[in-house]
Amino acid sequence: MSTTRLRPSQALDRWLDEAEAGPGLGTAALDRAEEFPARIVERLDAFELPAYYVPAQWGGELDDHEELFRLWRAAARRDVSAVVAHGKTYLGAVSVWLTGSPEQCEQTAAAILDGERISWALSEPEHGADLLAGSVTARRTAAGYTLDGTKWPINNATRGSRLTVLARTGEQGGSRGQSLFLVDKSELGEGSYQLLPKARTHGVRGVDISGIAFEGAELPERALLGAEGGGAETVLRALQLTRTMCSALSAGAGEHALRIVVGFAAERIIQEQPLITRPNVRAVLARSAALLAAVEAAAVHGSRSIHALTGEMSVVSAVVKALAPSLVDGVITDLAEVLGSRAFLAEEYAEGAFQKIQRDHQVVAIFDGSTVVNRNSLINQFPRLVRGFAAGTADAEGLARAAALDAAPGPLDFDRLTLLSRTGCSTVQALPATVEALAGLGASDELQRQAKALVATGDELHRRMADVRPSPRPSMASFELAAAYETLYAAAACLQLWTANAATAAGPLWEDALWLRVTLRELHLRLLKQLGEARPPVTEEDTRLTDQLVDRIAQAVADGTPLTPLGQPTGQPTETPDAA
Repeated sequence: MSTTRLRPSQALDRWLDEAEAGPGLGTAALDRAEEFPARIVERLDAFELPAYYVPAQWGGELDDHEELFRLWRAAARRDVSAVVAHGKTYLGAVSVWLTGSPEQCEQTAAAILDGERISWALSEPEHGADLLAGSVTARRTAAGYTLDGTKWPINNATRGSRLTVLARTGEQGGSRGQSLFLVDKSELGEGSYQLLPKARTHGVRGVDISGIAFEGAELPERALLGAEGGGAETVLRALQLTRTMCSALSAGAGEHALRIVVGFAAERIIQEQPLITRPNVRAVLARSAALLAAVEAAAVHGSRSIHALTGEMSVVSAVVKALAPSLVDGVITDLAEVLGSRAFLAEEYAEGAFQKIQRDHQVVAIFDGSTVVNRNSLINQFPRLVRGFAAGTADAEGLARAAALDAAPGPLDFDRLTLLSRTGCSTVQALPATVEALAGLGASDELQRQAKALVATGDELHRRMADVRPSPRPSMASFELAAAYETLYAAAACLQLWTANAATAAGPLWEDALWLRVTLRELHLRLLKQLGEARPPVTEEDTRLTDQLVDRIAQAVADGTPLTPLGQPTGQPTETPDAA
């Protein structure tokens, strides 16, 4: 078989392009019929994407979560629902990689590589995602456990052949009363479980959102995953990976939406001029492109931090999971105004793709911990984050590995995932030092001024965070500060990635730090608004940057090239089969 010098994510892009140019993927028609996105899922299987859900030590290809982010993003910019359906196997298997025995890991890896689907059965009808309140029980027997109760709504509950089930093993439940079980449907006795019908959904219409009810399901002792009573902790550690990777759905959806609207604005003639020439439209497009770049930067830096700053992922994952869908939901809403009535048409424009993107993306903010859940988690770590920022504490070696895109981020030690970060968040805590170093990197005076203003606002944010007192029910003001911290993290990630890669990165968006300057501008404006501070007026320089960015993304849409600075890997490609 011939090979080309492509990264896996680049190869997948080409693999999906070939399908779109040929028989097509049928995503619009399948969505209208509320049918499973079978064509693209089959295409992802043929590419052997499931291998990237299995760590290399167990025979798979997963050794870099940035690459998995890029693979999912490549698919999500065609169809978010396909990644929701396909990627659930990664979510379902993560707990096995964290705490499974060698035998469990080997068997799970073999099942995934053989094409089996794995579901993650956490939610329950009466308790939602409240993990500690679950009422599904696993009672000890002489041979193992008996499983009773209902899990719903669960992605791939019907299509999945195996499930990782969280069940109560302690009488009172609670943090040490929940355990994880690896359940193989084929080993369950007849009549011991019932599949619940697929739920109709507003978005991701064809995805298998269904459920499973257990009644006296006998499990062998070997089904227990990790130690009895350790299920909730394992899930919380696993969520640090899955929440971060969910950002790929937002990045893909945002890019798809932006491409549609930029193309429309360029071709739509109003009063003998293309719509894209209007200042208000250009402002929306530039802001959308900048915020999409911010999502991308936070997600790429965050996915590399899984390897490089593993002990800080309780913070990073909460930030990225809350930030990405929040920004992209806003971007899609703004772009809908430019698209006008076509944003709501189910078939007439771009096969109704925009309204499908808008519907599908809304679910990203909900699963694997809602935005409120993630911000609540972040608020609980405010005291350490404030102390770390004041002291400038940062893992310099870890930050360097997280930011340098020309090298792999290094191996992942799952044991370093902890429920709370002992060192805070190096990405934000290093911000003042990163900005101070800009002068030595040849950054323009204007970029340095922007960055220093951002640090000053970051100081104010941390002063307000310091006033927050621990509470089981944080105030609304605390949640607003958590949202502001997410914005600051995105800005810090942008600066980290630019300083580490500007000397070697290529492309029109990198020239004169264009993407960084517009993105920092938009993030700082957002941060000021979140803090209730006055925002500066628009300057001639702002307008010039806006025009430059819009011209470049319009050209990118026309040429089919990346719309964002990190749209293609900047590192050395690896040898990948043409049809992986």
